[in-house]
Amino acid sequence: DIDHLNLRVQRELVEWLNWLKADIGFDGWRFDFAKGYSADVAKIYIDRSEPSFAVAEIWTSLAYGGDGKPNLNQDQHRQELVNWVDKVGGKGPATTFDFTTKGILNVAVEGELWRLRGTDGKAPGMIGWWPAKAVTFVDNHDTGSTQHMWPFPSDRVMQGYAYILTHPGTPCIFYDHFFDWGLKEEIDRLVSVRTRHGIHSESKLQIIEADADLYLAEIDGKVIVKLGPRYDVGNLIPGGFKVAAHGNDYAVW
Repeated sequence: DIDHLNLRVQRELVEWLNWLKADIGFDGWRFDFAKGYSADVAKIYIDRSEPSFAVAEIWTSLAYGGDGKPNLNQDQHRQELVNWVDKVGGKGPATTFDFTTKGILNVAVEGELWRLRGTDGKAPGMIGWWPAKAVTFVDNHDTGSTQHMWPFPSDRVMQGYAYILTHPGTPCIFYDHFFDWGLKEEIDRLVSVRTRHGIHSESKLQIIEADADLYLAEIDGKVIVKLGPRYDVGNLIPGGFKVAAHGNDYAVW
């Protein structure tokens, strides 16, 4: 165990981080198991090493109902993520992985896409509150891969990417999906749409429809994304939009 309250430990870790930055070329940090030490400690390491980017892993359980599925309201869960960033310094480089969005997406793509519109009409994850500080993902080395601790439904992974790569937040792509699953071209197309239209972490999200079999949203007035098996959505798509990417139960205009 490391005693992060020990001043010598703090000093030596800061020296190591600055060595990684100056001599090796790293410019960002990932704080593993950030629940294991206070945000005040993380703030010391960030303030004294000044990375261009920092992301924390704060993985806590969602609130579940009697049916074993997540409650519609996950405000307490995403508040914990927001609180961490607040304490570390909201104006700095600190962000957190948006586990709230991950957990809701896991269930939503299984025929419950209504979950993707929160009670306030916004995205139900951290991206609905503070998208600039939310790092979205479909799976990582813990949730998916060989550990398989909280995997995304394997036949609907591209719906997850269609969501995070068109929405606000800072999306990240899982190595396994990109290189091992044969999804590189499909993911690349979505990345190209995001880049071409300048979608960014604070882009404006307008949710048009959120039903069991259809989620439809417009981002920055430039991109429209559809998830779900419903095909008859032509009347909901404004004129001038053309399909730029599509796949199993998703499309992007």
